[in-house]
Amino acid sequence: MSSKDDISVAVIRRLPRYYRFLGELKKAGVVRVSSRELSERLGLTASQIRQDFNRYGGFGHQGYGYNVEKLHEEIGKILGLHYCYTAILIGSGNLGRAVANHVLSEQGGFELIGIFDKKESLTGQMIREIPIRHVDGLDEFCRENRPKVAIMCLPEEAAKELTPQLIDMGITSFWNFSSYDILLDYPDVLVENVHIGDSLMTLCYKITW
Repeated sequence: MSSKDDISVAVIRRLPRYYRFLGELKKAGVVRVSSRELSERLGLTASQIRQDFNRYGGFGHQGYGYNVEKLHEEIGKILGLHYCYTAILIGSGNLGRAVANHVLSEQGGFELIGIFDKKESLTGQMIREIPIRHVDGLDEFCRENRPKVAIMCLPEEAAKELTPQLIDMGITSFWNFSSYDILLDYPDVLVENVHIGDSLMTLCYKITW
């Protein structure tokens, strides 16, 4: 098994795709699958898939392939989905609501415990039975509940203003939907950026070329 530092970002980014596809196979009642069958479905080489799995110990058996349920479970553990990291959502506009209602409700690994917005008119409204709180209450809430992750669904300037406050309150992991580059100012925190506009431009490039 490779050490954490030896595993490339490219391998890590393939793990959720493996997990999602194996979950579909599991729901379909498929018991076992070979690396060749996985490669045909996922558009990767069988060798690449075996190399990826071998970095974490293998999981397969020669002549049998992979047990779908077991492999799905093991990759879930590697991704940390058996943990329940507490998270707060900053920004309850259309994007924030979509993330709370559709992404977080379907994804393991995180528990949404607080939602915040600067608009006073939204205070008290409910999303997934969680009340929207005004951002003025962030300090007190974080002191009492110690969330692990902040989900940033707000404009760049607002994200830039709030980030140091959140770090001071002990939050060091960010799921960042804003265009503010948190790592530029705070290189020691963990950040996963989601740039929807960049993704759309990438599609435009592929169509153009």
